[in-house]
Amino acid sequence: MLLRGLTWLVLFQLLGTAINHLLLPILPGPIVGLLLLLIFLVARGEVGEPLNLAASSLLRYLPLLLVPPAVGVMVYAADIAADFWAIVGALVLSLVISMAFVGVLMQRLVKRHGHREGSQ
Repeated sequence: MLLRGLTWLVLFQLLGTAINHLLLPILPGPIVGLLLLLIFLVARGEVGEPLNLAASSLLRYLPLLLVPPAVGVMVYAADIAADFWAIVGALVLSLVISMAFVGVLMQRLVKRHGHREGSQ
């Protein structure tokens, strides 16, 4: 079952990479694959057991993906310090934009959920 879920994940990554090379060179292939997987799961309406098992198995190793960025921060500390205020500005701006988007999205979802409960 784990192998079937991993096969689905690799299939969507390969599909995203193919689309990246053929049609959409702006976005990385794995990101395109994740978007395709999201569309597939939304259309399906549920996450199957093999995919759920594969994803939860991979989540155990997620902290290992944080090691290379931490090493990069330590190696390039002087360069980061030189651009500190630009980095802080970009982070604050992205946080404000993300929070505004999530707020609007949450209001719409609550309104839609209220309409569904009212019509039942």
